[in-house]
Amino acid sequence: MRISIIGTGYLGAVHAAAMASIGHEVLGVDSDPQRVATLNDGRAPFFEPGLDELLARGLHSGMLRFGCSLPDAARFAQAHFICVGTPQLPDSLAADTRVVEAVIDELAPQLTEACLVIGKSTVPVGTATRLQARIAKLAPVGPEAQLAWNPEFLREGFAVQDTLQPDRLVSGVTSERADAVLRSIYAPLLEAGTPYITTDLGTAELVKVSANAFLATKISFINAMADLCEAAGADVVTLAMALGYDDRIGRRGLSAGLGFGGGCLPKDLRALLARGGELGVAESLHFLHEIDAINSRRRSRTVRLAREMVGGSLLDRKVAVLGAAFKPHTDDVRDSPALDVAVAVQREGARVSVHDPEASDNARAIFPNLGYTPEVHKACDDADIVLHLTDWPQYQEIEPTELRAVVRSPRLLDARNVLPLDRWQAAGWAVRGLGVRIGEPAKMACRIAAERV
Repeated sequence: MRISIIGTGYLGAVHAAAMASIGHEVLGVDSDPQRVATLNDGRAPFFEPGLDELLARGLHSGMLRFGCSLPDAARFAQAHFICVGTPQLPDSLAADTRVVEAVIDELAPQLTEACLVIGKSTVPVGTATRLQARIAKLAPVGPEAQLAWNPEFLREGFAVQDTLQPDRLVSGVTSERADAVLRSIYAPLLEAGTPYITTDLGTAELVKVSANAFLATKISFINAMADLCEAAGADVVTLAMALGYDDRIGRRGLSAGLGFGGGCLPKDLRALLARGGELGVAESLHFLHEIDAINSRRRSRTVRLAREMVGGSLLDRKVAVLGAAFKPHTDDVRDSPALDVAVAVQREGARVSVHDPEASDNARAIFPNLGYTPEVHKACDDADIVLHLTDWPQYQEIEPTELRAVVRSPRLLDARNVLPLDRWQAAGWAVRGLGVRIGEPAKMACRIAAERV
C-alpha cells in the first residue's frame, strides 16, 4: 500500500522506516527541510538503536523517501498517518493539539480520492470525533476520506522493536472499511501473532494516556515505598522483587529510584488530568496529582541526599553526574530527571561535570553552563561526590577501585538503584541508594534473584 507519514520526529521517522520494511511504499513528510535531508541520507536526526540501518534499507530498496509537501502526500498515498507532536501547553496541564489540527486543515482539502487518515499522535479523548467531522467538511471527496485512531506504544531505546514486534495493536474506527485498511497495513504483524484490538475512536485515544498514567502510578508507588523503606530501615529492591512475583502486579516498571521523565509520561499524565477536569470527573482522577508530585519529589530528594553526603553544603563541591538523558538508550533530554538534579546542585554552588554516552550535545544545547566531558574518568576527576542518575548499562561496568583513584572523595549516590553498591563499598566508597540497604540483606536479595532468573 502507498502510505504517507506526516511528521518525522521520533514517532514518525521510526514508523516510516518500519512500514517500508514490511513492504509498503512510504513517503515521509516534514516541514523541516534539514530533517528531511538528513533522513534521505539514511541518518536518524536522533539516537535510536537500529533506526539508521532500517532507514538505509528502506531508502536503498526504493520503498522509502522523505519530502516536505503535503499536496504530494495527498496525491501519493492511500493512507495517511499523522505523527506530529502534542506537547503540554505552556500555561496549562492540557495537551497542545494545534499541530495535529493544522495538518488536518492543510491535508483535508487535498483529498480527492477515498482514503484513510490515521492518527497516531497522543491526543485528548474526543479529539478524533471532532477531527473526523472537519475532514468530512473540508475534503473534496467528503465522507470517503475517513479517520481512524491508532495509538503508538513506543519506548525510546526500543522503538524499532516496539513497532515491528508490538505488544498489541489498537485501532479506533467508525467503519468496516477503515478496519480493513488498518488490518491490511499491519498484515505481516498480525500474521506473526500480534494481538489486534478494534474499538471506537474515544477508547483508542484513551488507551495510550491510560497506559502511561498506569505506568507512572506504578513507578511512583514503588518510589513512595522507597521513602518508607528508608525510614524503616528496609530494602526497596527486595520489596519490589517480592511484589513482582505476584502476577497481578508484575516486576516490570517496579523499580525505585529517581523517577520518570521524558516527553510522554509526565505530559500524558497531566493531559489526562486536564481532560478529566473538562469532562467533569476531576475527583476520580485526583490521585494522579499525587503521582506527579511523588515523582517530582524524587529529584529534590536526590539533591538533599547529595548535600548530606558531602557534609551539608554543595558550595564549591565538585559533583560528577553520570547521565543526562531521561533514560538509557536515547539522547532525549526532555524533562530529564538527571539534568534537573545536575542543574539544582549547580544552583547550590557546585561545580558540575556531566557524562552521557549519547545525550551530552542535546543537554549542552539546553544547559550550556554545565560542564560536559566525553569520558567517565574525566567527569569524575577530583570529584567530591559521584551521582549516578541515568542507568546506562556501561555505568554498571565501571571498576570502583579505578574510579576511586581519580576522585577527591569516594562518595557515590546511586539514584537508580542498579549499581553493585556492596562492591563499591568494598572498594572504599561511601555509598547510598534510594530506599536500599547496603550489606547482607542486599547481597541475599541479589543471590535470590540470580537463583530464580
